[in-house]
Amino acid sequence: MDGLDNSVVSEFVLLGLSSSWETKVFLMLIFSLIYLGITLGNLFTFFLVIFDSHLHSPMYFLLANLSLIDVGLASTTVPKMTRDLLNEYKLISFQSCMTQICFIHIMGGVEMVLLIAMAFDRYTAIFKPLHYLNIMNPKICVSFVIAGWVIGVIHAMSQFAFIINLPFCGPNEVDSFYCDFPRITKLACTDGDKFEFIIAANSGFMSMGTFFLLILSYIFILVTVWKRSSGELSKAFVTLSAHITVVVLFFTPCMFLYVWPFPTSSIDKYLFIADFAITPILNPIIYTLRNKDIKVAIKRLSTQGHYARLC
Repeated sequence: MDGLDNSVVSEFVLLGLSSSWETKVFLMLIFSLIYLGITLGNLFTFFLVIFDSHLHSPMYFLLANLSLIDVGLASTTVPKMTRDLLNEYKLISFQSCMTQICFIHIMGGVEMVLLIAMAFDRYTAIFKPLHYLNIMNPKICVSFVIAGWVIGVIHAMSQFAFIINLPFCGPNEVDSFYCDFPRITKLACTDGDKFEFIIAANSGFMSMGTFFLLILSYIFILVTVWKRSSGELSKAFVTLSAHITVVVLFFTPCMFLYVWPFPTSSIDKYLFIADFAITPILNPIIYTLRNKDIKVAIKRLSTQGHYARLC
């Protein structure tokens, strides 16, 4: 942690999203409602899967973990961003900035692995239905989650180890509403080209590789279903198109920021609203409200609540 001692900069100034007061008030209301929806929707899904025994299956186990990660990922940025909208000076301490970066990349790494696991789960359910429970056994499901956290931590710390030792002597303005490796690296009082390469190689490769792996897997599933039974294609396409939408929304900002040369414009900060706000609120809708088992579980829960009130 020598970087903390060598850095002259003790805090960063976040420039945020907008300078218009009316726009700030509007965005504050919108993001407050979005964050409320993210928290309530994902936690409801998480606890519904835990307490409803009919949902104790591999797919819903992964879904419950995805819901928890979505709340965590949104919580790394959205509450502070919403609070800062009405503040003239949006300050974040050096330590808080580094902590935010770590948690963003840990949570992001876990989510990538969970999305891969859920794609594998759908592949197994469609093409290996008789062996589904043997393949997606509890040990495998837990291994996916553990692997996600391990990969997320390694992914974050492998970059953090380089950034924490950089000297920061000014300027300290970050043209965004959150801290991230590319923006912070540009503020270091040293040649950041090699660090940009490390970040692009790490986050860029992970984002690009996961994105194409998921897209190819979904295309393979659709093509195979079409060859086997064209009548089932429309049903599979409706289900998987929603999943593909989430994947595109989640990975597009990542690839824009990490794969291409570090941007000089501020467009990436608007794109990342999709990762921190849009995708986490869409996941409960796409993966639960469109799901027959979840709808039945919600009806079962409401029925039990009705009987409990009568008693």
